[in-house]
Order: sequence, then C-alpha cells, then structure tokens
Amino acid sequence: MKTTNEQLKLAADTIRCLCADMVEKANSGHPGAAMGMADLAATLWLRHLRVDPQDTAWKNRDRLVFSGGHASALVYALNHLSGTGGVTLEELQTFRQFGSRCAGHPERGVMPGVEVTTGPLGQGFAMAVGLAIAAKMKRRDNHTWVFMGDGDVEEGISHEAASLAGTLKLGGLTAIYDFNDIQIEGHVTDTNRDDAKKRFEAYGWKVFEIDGHDYDQIHRAYLRAQKVTDAPVLIIAKTVIGKGAPTKAGTHGCHGAPLGAEEVAATKTALGFDPAKSFYVPQEVYDLFAARAALCHHWRNRDVKAEKAAIKAAGGPAAPETDDARRARLLAALPTFDPEKPVATRAANGAVMNALADVFPALVGGSADLEGSNKTGLKKYGWISAGDFSGRNFHWGVRELAMTAMVNGLTAYEDFRAFGATFFVFSDYCRPAIRLAAIMDVPSIFVFSHDSFYVGEDGPTHEPIEQLAAIRTIPNVTTFRPADATETGYAWVEMLMNTKGPSCILTTRQNLPVLEGTRAEGVAKGAYSIWQAGPQTKDTVLFLASGSEVSLCIAAAQKMWDESDGRQSVRVVSMPSMERFLAQKCTYRDYVVPEQMTKRVIVEAGSRFGWDRFRLDFRTTRFVTKDDFGASAPYKVLAQEFGFTVENVLAKARELVGRQG
Repeated sequence: MKTTNEQLKLAADTIRCLCADMVEKANSGHPGAAMGMADLAATLWLRHLRVDPQDTAWKNRDRLVFSGGHASALVYALNHLSGTGGVTLEELQTFRQFGSRCAGHPERGVMPGVEVTTGPLGQGFAMAVGLAIAAKMKRRDNHTWVFMGDGDVEEGISHEAASLAGTLKLGGLTAIYDFNDIQIEGHVTDTNRDDAKKRFEAYGWKVFEIDGHDYDQIHRAYLRAQKVTDAPVLIIAKTVIGKGAPTKAGTHGCHGAPLGAEEVAATKTALGFDPAKSFYVPQEVYDLFAARAALCHHWRNRDVKAEKAAIKAAGGPAAPETDDARRARLLAALPTFDPEKPVATRAANGAVMNALADVFPALVGGSADLEGSNKTGLKKYGWISAGDFSGRNFHWGVRELAMTAMVNGLTAYEDFRAFGATFFVFSDYCRPAIRLAAIMDVPSIFVFSHDSFYVGEDGPTHEPIEQLAAIRTIPNVTTFRPADATETGYAWVEMLMNTKGPSCILTTRQNLPVLEGTRAEGVAKGAYSIWQAGPQTKDTVLFLASGSEVSLCIAAAQKMWDESDGRQSVRVVSMPSMERFLAQKCTYRDYVVPEQMTKRVIVEAGSRFGWDRFRLDFRTTRFVTKDDFGASAPYKVLAQEFGFTVENVLAKARELVGRQG
C-alpha cells in the first residue's frame, strides 16, 4: 500500500500533537525539534525505514539514530504508533518521569529500538558513522540513518567523524540535517554562518538540499540517498522549529520549554485536531504504521528463514561456548614473556592483542595516528580503507573524541568488540564518549599507552597526572593498569570477557621487569598479594601499588625484609583494577588488604585521589604519588626528582616502623 502525502501529513500532525502533549504534561522537554522533524520522520518510517517493531534485534534492520536526543518525544511517539516496545499512550504520559522508559533523552537498553544513547550533541552522529562502518564490514544489506540538528553540526566531534566517513567513501549512511536555524540563545546564524553544504562536500559527502516539509522532496531525497554507494549522504532539510504552533513556531521559545496550554490548544486547532483531546491518535494513523510494520516483519521473516537455511546447510548451529570455556581458550592463547627480558607493557600489549586476535575474530580497531607508539596493529588482518572494509585495523587519524564515539558505534552494532587507542593524557579528549559507553553498557575497549610521567622528555603536556583518577570516577568503567607483561595478557582476557560497560587498559612507555607471582585470578579480582615475606600479622608493612610501581614496591619490600634479617614482615599488593577489587566481597578484600595491617605505603605515578579509601589512619599511611604536573627530562631523572625510587619508598616504610636507613 502506497502512503499518500495526505496520509503522511495526518501522521506527521499526529506526531506533532503527541509530542506537544508529552512535553506539556511533563512540564519539561523540547517540543520544537520534534514537531519540526515530524514530516521527515513520518516519511522515513512509513516509506523507507526497514525495522521490525516485533523484533528490534533483527540483524538486517536499518539503524536509526537520533543524534539530537533532546527531541526524544519524537522517538517515543514513533515507537507508540509503530508498536515498537509496546509503548502505550499511558506510557507516553510518563515522559521524563522517574522510572519511565520515555526518558528525557533516548536510552539504549531502556527503550526498545534505540540503537545508541544520545543527548550530548554530535556523539550520536559519530556513533552512526561507527554503525555504518560495521554494516560495511559485515556486508549486510542495511542502511544507517541519523537525524541531526544545528547543534550537532556545530560540535567539533561531527567534523571529525564526517571527515573520516568521507575519506572512507562510506556509502550506506544518510544524515538528515534538521536545519531550522534556532538554538537556545536565538538564531544559529548569530554564532555560525558556515556553509554546511560546501563543508560536507569538501569532506567527500554527497549533499542534497530540500524543503523539510515537502513530502515529495523528502521522498525523492531518501530514494536518491539509498542509491549512493560510494559516499555518505547529507540531506539538508530546511524546516521550521515547532511547526504547527501558531505563535511559537520558528522561534527559540519552543526549543526547550513547553508550549503552554493555550498554544497547545491553538496548535491542535490549526492542525485540525480537537483541542479538548490529549494524546489522541486517529485510527487511520495506527493503520498506516501497522501496514508498514507488517511489510517489514515479512522482510525480517524472509531474512531469518534464509539465515536458518544457511546454518543448516553448514551443519547446524554451533554449541554455545560457556564463559569458563571462553576464558580458558583466551588464557591458552596468551603469549609468554621471558623473565630475563624487561619489556614495556605497551609492547607486551601489542603481542597480546595479536595473539588474541587469532582466536577472537570480533576484535577490530586502531589508534588515533599513534599505532607505532601504542603498538595496537593487528598484523595479520589488513587495514580498512575507502572501498575496502575487509580488514580489522583502522587509521582513525588525529580524532580522539570521534574515534571513541565511532568505536562505541561499531561495538553497539553487536558483531564487533572494537577498540580505540591513544596516549593516556589524551583520554581527556575521549572522556565524553567513554562516559556514554558506560551509560549504554557498551563493552568498547580503550587502550591508553604512555600512562604516567615516565613519558619523560615530552614534558607536562604529555604526562598524565590526574587522568587515572578521573577515569576511575566514571561509573561502570573497568580500568586495568597492569604491573608487567603477564598481567597485561590477563587484563586483556578480562576485558574481552566483560560485556557490560567499557574497559580501559593503561600501558607503559618504559620497560618493566617480568614479575614472578602474577596470577590470572588475581587480575580478574582486581588485586592480589604478589610478593610477601614473613608472618602476615598486624605489624606487616603493606605496600599497595598499580602498574609500573608494583616492581618498585617489590624491590623496596625485598630490601626491607633483607635489612631486618627477616624480622620485618612485608606484603606487596598489585592492584591492576581498583574497580574490580572494590566490587569483590568484603571477605576477599579483607584477605588481600587486611584491616589489621595498618602500616601502609601506597605508591602510584599519578594523583593520590581515590587511594585514601585504603588509608586507615593518617599516622600509619604514607603516599608516594604525583599531585602536581610533570616536567621535561629523561624518565629516570624524573623518577629520581619525583621520589619514585626504591630508596624513597623504603624510607616511607621505615618511618612506619620507627627506623631510619
């Protein structure tokens, strides 16, 4: 059944009224963009979008991203009309209320059909690029659509992502730019007079310009976009924000505030709806969406049938692998490291990644123009490039924030475990997208080399100090700072096993000894005793450290044990993942860091922030941390100047037992 323009208008006007009602009832929200995009959205959904409301996980579905997540009322109206997720009219009335699936911004995992969580402008656009890349890599017949607005176009992340998409000639991606020239403070042209058409064309995009309220123009633009296979497409749709509202349409007054009861009533009257009826949907509109849903469900069933036939022809489905079997398989694939040869954990990280890539084909990714330093190249598997998506390595370019968001998009596609890599100090550029991955429960992986002031000669601009503490403060992020090459391998196994939330691994520039006593189960639990001597009693001096400082503490502990002729008990705890350790049962935590061991020396080449939780008493705890910025010099000189030496750590321990060296 072909949908007529009159039917599209009825559907779009219904959406406008529903969105106005949602925001009005909540007394909070953004009606303007949702109402302005209603014609674009209704045409896409009823004539072009391939999604099945009965199966939102259909692998061959189109991906639709609302980068301007503030227009979430539009998402929920579409879900209700199409039957996606069983969203009822009553549920629309809980918009923006506690516990409602109709949240202020669309949330992956909360509202069915929401591919990625959006809200921070530009990130949805960048994640859509990642989704489109994933589709190319899987050779699937699905299109990626993304609605974006003026704010998305202004944000720097969209420039980064658009540039790479154009470089890759990323067909199968269509961005629909809701160009309404309104933002919170007034007209966009007050602050931004870029020519978006010329800019995106310069990036290598095909660009079409249309009237965003003309159904014929919209339809033709969507058809043209789907035929372009050698470039991403931008459709610049000139729209009126709040279209349908008699006095507020076209003004910033309808951007982020309810229209008001009088304006809502006047809007409904102007659109031919009964102003006395709230949350009203004509049956004809339900029928239109039902007919489209039935067609998409037919396509989905055809795909599933073909997939089942292919599996049967290949000998049937493989037995599912248990978590224990998967972990054992990954552990068995890890390389071993020579205890006689110190190695930087960034180099060990590369060896581990290449070994695991052979047994974990979903692993894909790359560095932000730092592969030679990060050591993240998967050497056997080729590079993604324009027209060739058969490899597993990416040249992300110097685009840290977009890289991180595109990695989230790739991982959200659910066929890949994608990673991005850069120097740890640049995690500040990545942080907004890492946070979004944590909110979404997307298990992206981020590799950060050059993890401390041991970067050396590059100086304070490149020496991370506060970054580790900052990453640890983000909920649902698991961070690993391995003490040596072996712990690096165990950390990778845990990251690949983790399917809930992102993981970060921090690696060193400088060589570290390969330690004895490392344990896979200890890394899995976040912390463990890696070296100890003497009876472990309340008089034991407990050294706590992560990463490169573990070997430093072991050397200091050994010297303390030797100089006391075995009278002073010591324990060294390696804590590669503070988050993992704090998530363990108290019995394990107390076993590793017993309360009776009050004499503690805590050592980490970064901010002290966060470590005070392991201090029981100011008088019996000493810290060797770095709480100001670094300096430019060879790293061994910096270690001496900053007190990261065996002598200084030992002196701190001696203070606790009342002895001088």
